[in-house]
Amino acid sequence: MKSFSVKDLKYLILYTVVLVFAFLYIDKILSILGYIIKLFMPFIIGLAIAFVLNVLVNVIEKKWLKNWKVKVMTKRAVSLLIALILVIGFIVFLLFLIIPNLQNTIAIFADSIPVYNENLQDLLNSWGIDANIINEVVEVLKSLGDTASTYIKENSNQVLETTLGIATNVVTGFVNVTIGLVFAIYFLAQKEKLNTQVNKLMDAYLPDKIINKIKDIASLSNKIFSNFVGGQCLEAIIIGFLCFLGMLILRLPYASTISVLVGFTALIPVFGAFIGTIIGAFLIFMVSPLQALIFIIFILVLQQLEGNLIYPKVVGKSVGLPGIWVLVAVTVGASINGVLGMLLSVPIVSIIYSIVATNVKYRLEEKNKDNKKAQA
Repeated sequence: MKSFSVKDLKYLILYTVVLVFAFLYIDKILSILGYIIKLFMPFIIGLAIAFVLNVLVNVIEKKWLKNWKVKVMTKRAVSLLIALILVIGFIVFLLFLIIPNLQNTIAIFADSIPVYNENLQDLLNSWGIDANIINEVVEVLKSLGDTASTYIKENSNQVLETTLGIATNVVTGFVNVTIGLVFAIYFLAQKEKLNTQVNKLMDAYLPDKIINKIKDIASLSNKIFSNFVGGQCLEAIIIGFLCFLGMLILRLPYASTISVLVGFTALIPVFGAFIGTIIGAFLIFMVSPLQALIFIIFILVLQQLEGNLIYPKVVGKSVGLPGIWVLVAVTVGASINGVLGMLLSVPIVSIIYSIVATNVKYRLEEKNKDNKKAQA
């Protein structure tokens, strides 16, 4: 049995002190960490944007512009510009495709409210419900708008504060994304220079063993993240195409709009499909409730196909993360930073999972070697 050295004892005492300190001051530690994350959020967003754009920039630079004989920096600038145009163009295309249909749906909904009231009354009549009860239900429905209006008037200060809070969060988010985008552009334009500077810094202050570990982790992170982004985008395209094809066969309305939306939301692991389904079902429901039900059933079947065949083949192997950890990663990521957290959580947890799995395998091999030596 291995005995404790003085060094091991010191580490154990230090670990115990740190653990007790963290337990006693957990609230303050979390508050400080939250402040630091909030302070550096634009740059965290920028790094996330840079990692995603880097996948597209590498494809454009190394494949599309492979035979273009110009300076490296010129090719990089053109590749970055094309990548930005493609991403921004897709987002604008998505907004122009969805927003008009949402406006039309809201207008249809507003115009159909009297019809819905009449249909509700007819339905209650068909069930043999007393006319007085029907009148009470109708009065309750009519009073909902009056109640909301009265509440807003009586609590105007709270409503104003809430509105200002939402507006502030939107503006802050927009500013963070803008700064992050600028940071990402600088980062990608000078990534080789930054890589050289980081290597020099590590060579100057760190031992070779730690440098090699850092480089291995960085290489693993880049590989997992690139594979995840590529696989997730390919899966989104496949799901969008299958959704469009199925909606055409079933003759459902808004086929192109909803298919693009379902494909786009499929970029978000686990919960993305539900988001696309809810919005799509709402759009179709305004046209025909029966067709909305058919759409939901069709999407449920498509999700089974995605979860059991497409995702494991296209994305699952690229990240190597078991399904239960994907669910945990997405849930925690959503609670930390919404949609962005959901997008980044899976590759980040995949990196941690791979590092821990590799370390566990190494330690078990070392332990088996020690046991064999002890038995010999």
